[in-house]
Amino acid sequence: MGHERPTVPPAMELELVTVGTELLLGSTLDTNASEIARTLASVGARVVRRATVGDDGKSIRDAVGDALSRTGFVITTGGLGPTHDDVTKRAVASLFDAPLELDQEYLRKLEERFRALLRRPMPPSNRSQAEVPRGAVVLRNQRGTAPGLWLHGTPGTVVLLPGVPHEMRHVLAEQVVPRLRKEIEAREDSVSVTRSRTLRTTGIAESALATELEDLQSRLAPVTLAYLPGFEGTDLRLTVSGVSGEEARALLDRAAGSLRPALGAHCYGEDDTDLAAVVIDRLRERRMRLAVAESCTGGLVGARVTAVAGSSDVFAGGVICYDDPSKTRDLLVPAELIATHGAVSEPVVRAMVDGVTRRFDTAAGISVTGIAGPTGGTPDKPVGTVWLCARVADSDRAVVRRLPGDRDEVRQRSAQAALDLLRRSLEGFERL
Repeated sequence: MGHERPTVPPAMELELVTVGTELLLGSTLDTNASEIARTLASVGARVVRRATVGDDGKSIRDAVGDALSRTGFVITTGGLGPTHDDVTKRAVASLFDAPLELDQEYLRKLEERFRALLRRPMPPSNRSQAEVPRGAVVLRNQRGTAPGLWLHGTPGTVVLLPGVPHEMRHVLAEQVVPRLRKEIEAREDSVSVTRSRTLRTTGIAESALATELEDLQSRLAPVTLAYLPGFEGTDLRLTVSGVSGEEARALLDRAAGSLRPALGAHCYGEDDTDLAAVVIDRLRERRMRLAVAESCTGGLVGARVTAVAGSSDVFAGGVICYDDPSKTRDLLVPAELIATHGAVSEPVVRAMVDGVTRRFDTAAGISVTGIAGPTGGTPDKPVGTVWLCARVADSDRAVVRRLPGDRDEVRQRSAQAALDLLRRSLEGFERL
């Protein structure tokens, strides 16, 4: 007998309208729309349609008005700047018959921002960014001058977000998501929701992963499984729709629990988990400090580690030893070792991790040496050949990988593989 779903009304549905002539011309990619859709899905709101319009007041008004007539809830991005082509706010305000009024408090904060950060008076054109439709809630933008706005009235609800991606991202996360989450959670057990969960894997190809999970996949219903490959590995996205919030959580828990044993060492976390953050946590648990020696990755491993807040309590430092003399000079790799085996070899990568952990007096270390291309490969060591070594206390584990892609892809994959090798060593996995 099949799984029976309860009959419940649909969850929050809304539409997106992204504004910008540059988006229509193709000169700028619309990354905002995909990021908003992913973020909203994570809290239970569903984007059912999206449209892109140019910097034209009538086009914006028509697009937002049409969207409101269908769902009653619209999010826009773009057109909130201080220049003549930033007309989104005025166009949307006209739909609500809400005249623009100067928000004295926001104007004061704008002027203070220019004085404190830019050390100059605010240009007169920025004054327009402090004009707010009557009745709108100002959504503070701490990374730019254009505030977000939340406008609610007879036509429905419109949330206006800045178009600059990093500004949009933070206003969405800090101002919009908490408001939406509170509303959705209050009713999610009486409405149908769409929920997703992601299991993050690395060190295994998408095709091999699909083979491993072939028998399990059919038993996950009504949860669906999608494979999302990338430089860092293959994410497994589990999705369930048309059930209550409580049932969605239970179904996703069951599906994830079924998959994890089959994934084994390849799975390092869920959703937005960063492999570097996992490594740092494991090092912290074991009270170990880390040093890295990098050749072909040119500092990417260190960059990944130091991008994690709080990494300074476990990360001692690193050495970028790109050419052969630097390996000898900075890490004391014997020149004859390089001459005999080549810079891309197991003996050299082991000597590199030994040299860097001695130099920084750490119990943990990573070393990477390889051929990123597009030149430099040989029949024995083609482009994409990378040697990696991880040290944990007195134990070193070295592996060779043949990584696909262009120069940048090989370097990115090498950094991920190096972090993964150390994670598996720290977690005691025998399989590399």
